[in-house]
Amino acid sequence: MNHDPAPPRPRHYLAVADLAEAEIRALLDRALRLKALHRAGRPHRPAVGRTLGLLFEKPSTRTRVSFEAAMFHLGGNCSFLPARDLQLRRGEPLKDTARVLSRYVDVLAVRTFGQEIVEELAAWASIPVINALTDQHHPCQALSDVMTVMEAKGTALEGLKVAWLGDGNNVAHSWIQAAARLGFALTLACPEGYAPDPEILARAQAEARAPIRLTTDPAEALEGADVVNTDVWASMGQEAEAEERRRVFAPYQVNAEALSRAKADAVVLHCLPAHRGEEITEEVLEGPRSVVWDQAENKMHLHRALLEWTLGLHRESPEGV
Repeated sequence: MNHDPAPPRPRHYLAVADLAEAEIRALLDRALRLKALHRAGRPHRPAVGRTLGLLFEKPSTRTRVSFEAAMFHLGGNCSFLPARDLQLRRGEPLKDTARVLSRYVDVLAVRTFGQEIVEELAAWASIPVINALTDQHHPCQALSDVMTVMEAKGTALEGLKVAWLGDGNNVAHSWIQAAARLGFALTLACPEGYAPDPEILARAQAEARAPIRLTTDPAEALEGADVVNTDVWASMGQEAEAEERRRVFAPYQVNAEALSRAKADAVVLHCLPAHRGEEITEEVLEGPRSVVWDQAENKMHLHRALLEWTLGLHRESPEGV
């Protein structure tokens, strides 16, 4: 009879709602701490000998490079695994891929189409699986966005009013879950027919301590907002709809006139890539209220904190690292 204890279950991160509020806040605080260490030039390499696998089915600039840089800064290595080069393309089952990769790498970040793909990989993997984007959720992006808000507005998120203008897409879904967990108000202004998933919205509204609202009126969302957030109007895979979306989404552009409805010290987020002249104007993107470049950098620091957490590497040292 085998009396060995069962191995600990891996810490997956597939959606913001997977984590309790205390876990999210610990990750955000840790990311801010790691950013300060990075800026001070203090090395921190607890992941020596560990490998991050990056299984990507979609193109990426920021997510791929920020994950790679994060793992390198932690002292570990990366193996980039484009799905087109794997046996997955020839029909190898996900459950087989998950178990094989679990023997080679220590953590797996997956950028793919359906949420069910990351869920199946996580169900069969014996290593942590991180959702690096699906069509339904982009949980890493949302938390690095919230980290940016904390830098700009302070770490007490309660009382903040966030406006989301545009498509009710995967990033919007993750922001909805973040608002529910962290207690800030969120108003999404989306054109009719482009609203977020009603089930995700309803669950978050039932949990939330502050209002999470949906409207078709961008002015209503912007009024008195502390944070204004937007994203591309046509996501990857929606290129054929781009022309129609430009017509439908035109009233939802973040421009100087729209921003005048927000608070005078409101900050502007965009997870990039930006289409200047479509969802956001050049003057706003490059203006003094834009924090998009900090937002892009913060993906790396959030990913460092997330990799530490999933790998169980964070142990506070006597030096406070």
